[in-house]
Amino acid sequence: MLQEPFYDPQKSYEENYEKGPFGVFQNPEKYQNQGEPQYDFLGNKVFLPFGIPAGPLLNGRFVKAALDSGFDIAVYKTVRTQNYPCNAFPNVVAVDLEGDLSLEQAKKGIISKDDYDSPLSITNSFGVPSAGPDVWQSDMKEAVDHAGPGQVVVGSFQGTKKGDGDVNGFVSDFVLGARLVKETGAKILEVNFSCPNEGTAHLLCFEIPMVQKVSAAIKNEIGNTPLVIKIAYYEDQAALKKLIQDVGNIVDGISAINTIGAAVRKKDGEQALPGEGRLVSGVCGQAIKWAGLEMTARLKNLRDESGMKFTIIGVGGVSSAEDFKKYREAGADAVMSATGAMWNPMLAREIKKDL
Repeated sequence: MLQEPFYDPQKSYEENYEKGPFGVFQNPEKYQNQGEPQYDFLGNKVFLPFGIPAGPLLNGRFVKAALDSGFDIAVYKTVRTQNYPCNAFPNVVAVDLEGDLSLEQAKKGIISKDDYDSPLSITNSFGVPSAGPDVWQSDMKEAVDHAGPGQVVVGSFQGTKKGDGDVNGFVSDFVLGARLVKETGAKILEVNFSCPNEGTAHLLCFEIPMVQKVSAAIKNEIGNTPLVIKIAYYEDQAALKKLIQDVGNIVDGISAINTIGAAVRKKDGEQALPGEGRLVSGVCGQAIKWAGLEMTARLKNLRDESGMKFTIIGVGGVSSAEDFKKYREAGADAVMSATGAMWNPMLAREIKKDL
């Protein structure tokens, strides 16, 4: 049964940022872990390798609520080196899918609906908004400091293209973002390669030479601080293998997947999310669980074949303790839930109770 989401899709991003989180995340009862943390997550001991990925935790209030609710890994929403506006409202819409979203169906397009019901799948389109560093650095530091024993906050960031075609400038912006996030005290950094490259519908994670260039530059800047790259679903196995060959020994972790892009229309044929370039948006939730599980298994196989040691973070469609177990069985060192956790803020408690 779905609960009141801690991010309210009926409100604008700005209103959620200023007044959220909502539901039980407004004043969560602090979860008390028992014993000592037994799991290692990128050099940090955690009680359970489960958390919320970049996206739903808009600011420090959201991160603190997640930590207090028993999510032991909390990713502060992707930030930039400059203020960046959000796409027009609405940003989250339910989609009419009963089973898996196949790649063929995603290419043909799907239909939105008004009701949020279980099993839940949604589409979202935010455009990776960000406050400026003058706002988010101090806020992220407070969130990092809020983590208790057996918990860790991850700082997510990405670069911003200036529109002048300056590749070196683009790389430098990633490096600056990494430096600013590390200054907050975040023990783990995550670079977002899974949202559309600025000004195009293409995902940066598929530009493997650029991923390698940016990842190497970031690691050169942050040194021993663990770096996770967030990627999308790879249909092409050869491309995924190439990615692992080129960056698997540079980065410390790989998080997969973000969403599956699909054209989303209302029943009358009008695009569900208004505005230019927003017909295709990312679908997440139950309908993409198959893709997250498959990518987890493929990443594990490639890691084993290559003898590499990067951490695998499985994401996509996790809404129950059983889903968590399936990801762990597939090879995930850690598991995260966005949509499932948004509509069930008690999910971490349920998983801990079930184990």
